Amino acid sequence: MNQDRRNLLLALSALAGGTVLRPLLPSTFAQAAPVDAIGPKLKRDEIDDQIDKGIVYLRSKQHQNGWIGDNENYRSALTGLSVLAMLAVGHQPSDKSPEGESIRRAITFLLRPENQSDEGYFGRVDGSNMYGHGIVTLLLAELAGMGIDEAHDKLVLQRLHKAIDLTLRSQAVKKDQQYQGGWRYQPESRGSDLSISVWQVMALRSAKNAGIEVPAGAIDSAVAYLRGSYRSDRNGRGRFLELQAGFTYTPGGRPTFSSASAGMLAMQVCGQYDAEEVKGTGEWLMAMHNKLSVNEQYFYYGTYYYAQAMYQHGGKFAEHGRREVARILAPQQQKDGSWPRSEAGPVYTTGLAVLSLSVKYHYLPIYQR
Repeated sequence: MNQDRRNLLLALSALAGGTVLRPLLPSTFAQAAPVDAIGPKLKRDEIDDQIDKGIVYLRSKQHQNGWIGDNENYRSALTGLSVLAMLAVGHQPSDKSPEGESIRRAITFLLRPENQSDEGYFGRVDGSNMYGHGIVTLLLAELAGMGIDEAHDKLVLQRLHKAIDLTLRSQAVKKDQQYQGGWRYQPESRGSDLSISVWQVMALRSAKNAGIEVPAGAIDSAVAYLRGSYRSDRNGRGRFLELQAGFTYTPGGRPTFSSASAGMLAMQVCGQYDAEEVKGTGEWLMAMHNKLSVNEQYFYYGTYYYAQAMYQHGGKFAEHGRREVARILAPQQQKDGSWPRSEAGPVYTTGLAVLSLSVKYHYLPIYQR
C-alpha cells in the first residue's frame, strides 16, 4: 500500500473512533502489488470500446438512490457492483467527469445510515443478504483513503469497520464442521456456500490491504472451508488422486464452471496462489472449459470469477482466460451497451461483464496479482 494512503487511514481511523488500523501480515495473505506497478499505458482496443459502452449504459440506469434490479430489490448490491465496475476501469470519485459524479452520488447513497443496520449489516434493507453485504463491504474497503474529503473518508471507515465486524461475527457462528469457516445468506446462517463466501473473503482481503486488522484465524478458517469444498478423492497419504478437479458450490457437490472459478479465486484472495487445489482447478477449467459458452449455468458471475482467477494464476492460464473472456463477451453486448439480463437484471450482468473485461487494467488492489 502507498505509505501516504496508509498514514491517512491510520489517522482517519482514530478520528472515526474505531480500532487503530494497523497492517496485519498473516502467512496466508500475499501483498497486493502497488498501483503504480501497473506498467505502461495500454493502447486502446475493442475491449476498451466495449467497456466504455458498458459504463455509459450503467450511468444511464442510475437513479438518485442508486441502481435497482428489475423487481426493485438489491439496490445496495447493484450500486456497489456498478461502482466497483467504474473503479476497476480507472474512474475515481475525485474525477471531474460524469463518471466521477456518478460514483460520488452512489457513495453518498450507500453511506446513508438507513442502508446499514446497527449491527453493521448491508444486506437486509435491499434484500441482497450476505451476497450484497460482501459487495458493499468490498467497495468501501477499496474506497478507503481515496480522498473526496476528510469527512467522507472518516464515514467510509466507520461504515467499513462495522461491516467487517459483522462479517467476522457471521463466520464465527457455530456450524457443522464441513461448513465452518464459510458464509451463507444470513449473518446467523449455520451453512456455507462458495457464492456467498467468495465475496466475504474478497472484502476481508481488501480491508486488510487498507490496513484494517483481520485476524489470521479468520483467514485460516476460510481456507479450511474452501479446501473442504474441493472435489477430489485422496489416497492414504492424503494426496489428491485427480490432478484435474474443481471446487463445488457446497461441500459434497459436483464442480461447475462457476463454482470452480469462485473457489479458485477465493483461495487466491486468501494468499493460496500455489495451493494444489488452485493448480488442479486451473487445469480442470482449461480441460473442461477450453471454450467458454454462454450456456454455462450462472454464466456472467462465473465468467467474472473465471477472468480474475485465471489472471491471478498467470502464464498460459492468464492468456487463455483473457482471450476466452474477450471472445465470448464481445458478441453478447447489446446496442445500448448492456449485456443480456439475468434474474437480477441487465445492470447486474453489465457490471459483471465490465469487471470481467477490466482484467487488462488491474487498477484496484484487490484485482492485482
